[in-house]
Amino acid sequence: MVIVKIVVNAIVLIAAQEGSYMFYNLGSINLDHVYRVGHFVQPGETLASTDMQTLLGGKGANQSLALARSGASVCHIGSISSSDAWVVDTLLDSGVDVSCVLQIEAPSGHAIIQVDEAGENAILLHGGANQSLSESYIEQSLESAQAGDWLLMQNECNGLALAMDIAKRKQMQIAFNPAPMSENVQSLPLADCAVLIVNEIEAEQLSGMDNKADATAALLERFPGVQLVLTEGSRGAGWHYQGRHEFVSAHNVDVVDTTAAGDTFVGYFLTALDNNSDALVALQTACAASALAVTQAGASSSIPVNKAVKNFLNDNA
Repeated sequence: MVIVKIVVNAIVLIAAQEGSYMFYNLGSINLDHVYRVGHFVQPGETLASTDMQTLLGGKGANQSLALARSGASVCHIGSISSSDAWVVDTLLDSGVDVSCVLQIEAPSGHAIIQVDEAGENAILLHGGANQSLSESYIEQSLESAQAGDWLLMQNECNGLALAMDIAKRKQMQIAFNPAPMSENVQSLPLADCAVLIVNEIEAEQLSGMDNKADATAALLERFPGVQLVLTEGSRGAGWHYQGRHEFVSAHNVDVVDTTAAGDTFVGYFLTALDNNSDALVALQTACAASALAVTQAGASSSIPVNKAVKNFLNDNA
């Protein structure tokens, strides 16, 4: 494989003439306890659910599944309780490399998810094993990474700054989805990212602005060498980079559950970029995948395979 280095705004981007790069996803693995409810529980209220399931979730695991199901090569870096080994098997069955997944004697991360009749969700997280990653473990997990490979991260695990530093030294491409947003994100070297993926609320929190337009402008000024992807839920998603702006509207589908729709978008968008697709094509692919995801209940179980996304795009061309 011939590798060509292109320098843009002092950031080294690696492009391959053929093939694609490896994704290393430093991300959470959660157990999702999903409750179907008529409405979100209110303070002081006791509410009976109509259904309950325990499923594989976590933004990290969801995004690894989306990458694998979209055709990318992905190695997941994360940790889970040894008593929950079945979730590792679920990742493996979808083609995720789980050689860097630790199984430890500590509680797994988990989420309590309410899903209402409109398919919207409210989520309470507990980090658990996701917050137990040591520096030596992160370094060992990224030891085999090569220039041009991707480091994908969310904000549900510890060790993000160290991983970004390693990735920069190795000339990896960094994709960051800072969800859930917290104060520590502001101190991370976000200018070293190749792609920053945020929703409207995260964009406003990160920029300090109180509306989408000002937040987008502020982030583009602050990080001129970073591709900014702004997801807008039922409206669609936009891509912004060095004066070019693209937007794709969301598809009109019957919404069952929005859990993991954003994670599905991330995985499919990055796979398309890695395959040298134009940003507009990447947005179209990711929006189609998200549309399919919201028509199914659950997190990992709702993430579609690549063939289904291609068929959906053909049917809605």
